[in-house]
Amino acid sequence: MAVRALRFEGDPVLLAVAAPVTAFDADLATLVRDMFDTMYAAPGRGLAAPQVGVSSRVFVVDTGWKEGEPAPLLFVNPKITAQSDEQARGTEACLSIPDKAYTVARPTWVALTWQDLDGVSHTGRFDGAQAICICHEHDHLDGRLISQTGVLQ
Repeated sequence: MAVRALRFEGDPVLLAVAAPVTAFDADLATLVRDMFDTMYAAPGRGLAAPQVGVSSRVFVVDTGWKEGEPAPLLFVNPKITAQSDEQARGTEACLSIPDKAYTVARPTWVALTWQDLDGVSHTGRFDGAQAICICHEHDHLDGRLISQTGVLQ
C-alpha cells in the first residue's frame, strides 16, 4: 500500500474521459488500496483514479470517516442510472484544486450500477453527502472538474 502523488488542475489526465476497466486483477487491487491510502492521507472524502494519474473508471468514497467510523466504498465502471430532479447547492472542495471551494448544484440522490474488485455487478441508491461525493468523483471520470461546473467562493 502506498500514497500516490495527486494530479492537479491543468494536468491533461484530469480533462480526459477515463477508460473502462477490463482487467480485474492484482494491478486493480493495488490501485484501489493505494487510492484509499491517498484519499485518507490527503485527507479527502473521495478520490478518482485520474486524480492519481490513472485514466481508469474507478473511484473510492468514504463520506463519514472524518466524523466517525470509516465506511469505504469502491466503484469500478460506475454508471449513474437515475437521479433526483431536486438539487441541493453546497460547497465542495477538490483534492486536485487545493485551497479553493466552489458552490455546486447536485442531485439529492443518485442510483448507480458498478462493479467491484472481482468484476461482480452491483446496483444501489445513495442520498445526501454520498450522492454529492459520488457525483463529484463520477465527474472526474468524464474529465470534468468543479472549477468548470461550480462557482468559486
